[in-house]
Amino acid sequence: MSAPAAKASALTATQWLICTIAAIGFAFDIYELLMLPLVVRPALMELGKIAPGTDEFAHWVGMLFYVPALCGGVFGVMGGYLTDRLGRRFVLTWSILLYAVSAFCAGFSTSLYMLLFFRTTTFIGVCIEFVAAVAWLAELFDNPHQREKVLGYTQAFSSIGGLLVAFANALTIQYATSLPGIQLPGFLSGLGSIADPHAAWRYTLMSGLIPAIPLVFIRPFLPESPKWAAKKAAGTLKRPSFAELFSPQYRLTTILTTIMFAASYGVAFGAIQQIPQIVPGIDEVKTEVKEKIEGKPEGEAKKLQAITIQTAAADYVKSQELGGLFGRFALAVIIIYFASRRKLLRVFVMPGMILVPLIFIAFAKGHESTYFSLDISFLPGFHGFHVSLLGIGIFLAGFFTVAQFSFWGNYLPGVYPLHLRGTGESFAANVGGRMIGTPFAYLTQVLALQSFVPGATPPEKLAYVAAGIAAVLFLTNFVLSFFLPEPQAEHLES
Repeated sequence: MSAPAAKASALTATQWLICTIAAIGFAFDIYELLMLPLVVRPALMELGKIAPGTDEFAHWVGMLFYVPALCGGVFGVMGGYLTDRLGRRFVLTWSILLYAVSAFCAGFSTSLYMLLFFRTTTFIGVCIEFVAAVAWLAELFDNPHQREKVLGYTQAFSSIGGLLVAFANALTIQYATSLPGIQLPGFLSGLGSIADPHAAWRYTLMSGLIPAIPLVFIRPFLPESPKWAAKKAAGTLKRPSFAELFSPQYRLTTILTTIMFAASYGVAFGAIQQIPQIVPGIDEVKTEVKEKIEGKPEGEAKKLQAITIQTAAADYVKSQELGGLFGRFALAVIIIYFASRRKLLRVFVMPGMILVPLIFIAFAKGHESTYFSLDISFLPGFHGFHVSLLGIGIFLAGFFTVAQFSFWGNYLPGVYPLHLRGTGESFAANVGGRMIGTPFAYLTQVLALQSFVPGATPPEKLAYVAAGIAAVLFLTNFVLSFFLPEPQAEHLES
């Protein structure tokens, strides 16, 4: 019989400190990743003079999504191994500094290759941070319900990060022209010059430096994982091994979690993160663009068109991230009521399998009839506002998709022992999620160029492809969930 679970107690100041820095890390690793869908269109148009809907545009979108994901996956796996070897705190703090400084530097990009380099180093930091933070939090609490709640609620800050980047992008679009222009320091003039010093996408990227600021002050007070440190000090900490992940004991877990993590990420990047590219095809957006550019000179018209589309895209991203936030919180609330992790996962996969493809088909149609007005004048201080059925749809898509990421953060620490935890988590998250799942963004772009895909415009074609990818990947996770091994309590109690 297993030992009775430790009683939950109020969080100590140290535990609050660790939870705070982990929550900041979770928030800003998604903040950094979700910058790209928001800035890729204006960045490619400025740095490469590339028109959306062309083969070259699809090629560079794929490069900016896939190359960082591939490198992030490789280094992320190494980071997971180092998390088991060097400790959770060391790897976590340096990974946050890496992605924060890289995001800031990306704002100074003078070429597509410079942007690609700094997006890659940003991605590497993000890939490493997730694994170290989850392992650290999982080993901080002995009471299983408290542990599950802490993992669930801190990961919910990922979606807050998604909301923050959407708001940050909207703010930079609004105020970029009044901010000081961005210029390279004189000693870096050999890298080229910045064509548009007031480009909103540059300020959005540079805002990624924010998480490094509190980390500099909090870092000296952060302790190491007590369970990892105790085994390290006693000399009983086993050496992690990638080969052990494929031993008979862990082979099925490793293979299934890698495939299923890839499917979860595939929906996010192959469908949901295509929204900024799909938004220009929505009737209301096209009408708004037409009204704003009518009678304007060509240069001003292009700028107004870009700002209008970017603003609309940011609004939809806010809806999606709000849905993801609610999904993560929903998982954190209900997780303690599910003894079976298989059944818990299907709570989100089954509805998503039906709804998300239909939502993207609705985006492909993009008719004005999908909008209606909601009168709430009976509430003090409110008059009324427009509610979009498409906005509600992308909210639901975010809810059922993003909740799965929190599921994996809670699930993975319980299926590997302490000495193998970071290595196992990193393999599923980075090989599955980053290296296999993220490139679905490129697959969507490529498929949308094919003649057999329905749709008359690039945004419409993208929406139909996104619907198909979402259907296949949700179905994959639904089927494989019946074979997913249940976590073993002794792994987290050790």
